Amino acid sequence: MHPLQTLWDDVRELSLGTTAEISRLPSPPSPLNFLRDFVSANKPCLISSALRHWPALSNWSDDSYLIRSLSSHPSDDPSLVSLHLTPNGRADALAPHPTDCGSDSLCFASAHVERVPIGEALEMIGRSGEGFVAYAQQQNDCLRSEYSELAADCEEDIPWATEALGGCLPEAVNLWIGNQFSETSFHKDHYENLYAVVSGEKHFVLLPPTDVHRMYIRSYPAAHYSYSKEDRKFTLELDEPARDVPWCSVNPHPSLEVKDSEVSQFPMYFKGPKPFEVTVKAGEILYLPSMWFHHVRQSPDSQGRTIAINYWYDMQFDIK
Repeated sequence: MHPLQTLWDDVRELSLGTTAEISRLPSPPSPLNFLRDFVSANKPCLISSALRHWPALSNWSDDSYLIRSLSSHPSDDPSLVSLHLTPNGRADALAPHPTDCGSDSLCFASAHVERVPIGEALEMIGRSGEGFVAYAQQQNDCLRSEYSELAADCEEDIPWATEALGGCLPEAVNLWIGNQFSETSFHKDHYENLYAVVSGEKHFVLLPPTDVHRMYIRSYPAAHYSYSKEDRKFTLELDEPARDVPWCSVNPHPSLEVKDSEVSQFPMYFKGPKPFEVTVKAGEILYLPSMWFHHVRQSPDSQGRTIAINYWYDMQFDIK
């Protein structure tokens, strides 16, 4: 057996389990149990009945409430939110190189970002699929900045997680509003991540840090989309000055047309141990340990929308 295969199998047998499921808790754990069983073990878990007391679960399904709450600024200082636009819902992901037409030439493509009123953002998210995909998000502590008027509808931290992680509050709390058209490619974060779903569902594919070889991380030239509302067209341009981004090459859900090619290019992923998979429903929290690779798709609620908040806590090596 290949040494890497032995490593992947040993990690699962010793700590993570040999099925594709992660641990499910019926209610939030005590700080001690969370630290001992999951944080120290670097092991994800899904926590149910975690958000019942959040007003966000009922309030945020009402567009008029969101618009009213985020329009409380003086008229000369309207509240704007960051809206990410892509042609296909895949931002911070690999795309065909804009100038090199070789069949295997790819780049790392970032979204076109606009600052718009929340009403316009919600309207564009609802129109996703009409030549563009809109996703309201910004990974810069946006709940406590762009959406500060909504912060009272949820918690500033996850208390049992805060205590288990040393008592420090989250470094960032981010809000995500999208629908089924948005997808997040495989990547890892240098944070302990508590991912809370307010509406709709999030579908995660997970791999532990020991499976890094299966991600085929390679360097790709950075690029960005620009969108013209007049022409309703996207252009993809390389960043200036030029830079490379190391990124995961694997798409865990290839289309039938390219699946055989993907399996051939990335055999360690497709022929290795089955990844962990979990669906996070409204009212649940996923604990995603630092450095775990994750790919995310989502399903909307009856309003056609998926809303989530994630809490990023500083990664502490000494408690792993």
